[in-house]
Amino acid sequence: MLTVGLTGGIGSGKSEVSRLLVEAGAVLIDADRIAREVVAPGTPGLAAVVEAFGEGVLAPDGSLDRPKLGSIVFADPDRLAVLNSIVHPLVGARSHALETAAPEDAVVVHDVPLLAENALAPRYDLVIVVDASRETQLDRLVRLRGMTEADARARMAAQATREKRLEIADVVIDNNGSLEQLQRRVRDVWADLVRRATERTE
Repeated sequence: MLTVGLTGGIGSGKSEVSRLLVEAGAVLIDADRIAREVVAPGTPGLAAVVEAFGEGVLAPDGSLDRPKLGSIVFADPDRLAVLNSIVHPLVGARSHALETAAPEDAVVVHDVPLLAENALAPRYDLVIVVDASRETQLDRLVRLRGMTEADARARMAAQATREKRLEIADVVIDNNGSLEQLQRRVRDVWADLVRRATERTE
């Protein structure tokens, strides 16, 4: 088994890269999706979040009002740390269970948005960073996700710098170009990952 940490700043195209890797045959463990699952209605995770932040972070249907919670934690590093201390251990335990269940010869890709911020690189055999310029990120967030420029800049500022991410990269996938260029680059990276995984199981 080869374990890969996949990360990239918001708007870098990391989700597209993870989709392409899954198409190629990777086993994907998506930290964001797991982070939603561990705070679903009825979970101990959601109960802990409500205890820390109050009933105001719940939507009328009893689920977590993610935009509301986001507006609280993105503006306050201390509150963000509290949220992370609740969610991260739960995500880590679930991710580990999914990885353990993967086939012996699998390439297991952990899609982890905050890999650099939480110093998680040593957990993986190698780290892939999807890289895009700040201008590209900003354009995608405003044009494709409908964010205001101020909100997009705030979200970007809450994450690790581009330089910090690149420092931990074993493989960099540049995503400033076209989708075709990205697809070609991901194909090359996948071939390399398969070769590495095969070497480990031989």
